[in-house]
Amino acid sequence: MRALYSIGIYIAGFIIKSLALFNSKLKKGVEGRKTTFAKLEGTIQPTDKTFWFHCASLGEYEQGLPVFEALKTKHPDYKVVLSFFSPSGYEVRKNATIADVVVYLPLDSKSNAKKFLDLVNPDYTLFVKYEIWPNFLHEIKKRDLKAILISAVFRKDQAFFKWYGAYTKSALFAFNHIFTQDENSKTLLERINYNNVTVSGDTRFDRVSNQLKVDNTVSFIEEFKDDKLCVVFGSSWPEDDKLYMDDINTNKNADVKFVIAPHNIKPNYIASLKTQLKVKTICYSELTEHQNLADYKVFILDTIGYLSKVYSYADIAYVGGGAGSTGLHNILEPAVFSVPILIGKNYNKFPEAKSLITLGGVTSVGSSLAFESTLAALITDDKLRNKQGSITKSYIDSNRGAVIEIMNYLDNKI
Repeated sequence: MRALYSIGIYIAGFIIKSLALFNSKLKKGVEGRKTTFAKLEGTIQPTDKTFWFHCASLGEYEQGLPVFEALKTKHPDYKVVLSFFSPSGYEVRKNATIADVVVYLPLDSKSNAKKFLDLVNPDYTLFVKYEIWPNFLHEIKKRDLKAILISAVFRKDQAFFKWYGAYTKSALFAFNHIFTQDENSKTLLERINYNNVTVSGDTRFDRVSNQLKVDNTVSFIEEFKDDKLCVVFGSSWPEDDKLYMDDINTNKNADVKFVIAPHNIKPNYIASLKTQLKVKTICYSELTEHQNLADYKVFILDTIGYLSKVYSYADIAYVGGGAGSTGLHNILEPAVFSVPILIGKNYNKFPEAKSLITLGGVTSVGSSLAFESTLAALITDDKLRNKQGSITKSYIDSNRGAVIEIMNYLDNKI
């Protein structure tokens, strides 16, 4: 089985290199992986004590960050190697201050795993959520290195729990401990006789709670909002645009403002978005010193790095990704600011969305008419808006604590 898996990795590598000729995102990954070993050789010395933190992409990085920060604070003498698989994580966090070196994870071949671990020789390794690379993990186990998986989520349809998944299942046993988000994941692990497992919850709750400890002032949004009621559309996609575009264009309420923070900020998409809007609109990229931002109805945030702060100005939030098939984005970011939240209809793979819909803090809308009626109710009914916002914030508060549990474990191991 291991031989078949390794052959598959080589074939996948060839396919990725071929497709990279026509895809800029894949090309970044292919080119970036060529520099991984040289960057490690130039940063990590054989005598260094090191932590290796690995994340698939940006979302997993944000999820693991409170644990990474806690470890770095307690052990400042350790060097940190931060690796990503996806360009969308690496490109945004390639200069992350938490790490001494940020690299792309090489493809999961046996030779790459051996060379990577020869260079890093981590004293402790943390993988986040569902990054299971069997050749790397088997090499970790072979060398008797310490590793844990945090904020893990498992489903019964995954290969680990199928008859054909013996090799990937065995890789899980390289982890000294697995911290899961829910009881179901723990039960699935115990069924395959993996018992070093703790239900700690999701570290994202700790991560978003930390947002309340920083200065969330965004001066241009403050000027734009002008003490009006503000609706923020976070990480929206074209399918999401179809839900809300008509409502924005027909909304005559002068006391309501809209901020759109699209997932795709490429100029051609932003231009398309602007042509669809029939109300006075300005983009971040168009800001000058002498504009009166309060005169505008819509602000398009065509840049990155502000959304988590901009949610602090929201009275109502729509979180994108659920109207199509791309996957719902992080609804916890606005929830921490006591904001009622709207999402699209495709949310079944997101337990926090299902929980908050049941509790009444999040509303799923499947059409533009449903969006219009739901938003109108929230705009006109202060009590309803405050009630739903209180529910979202209480949900965050009641689910914090995963970092403390993980750190209590690590304090006895490092």
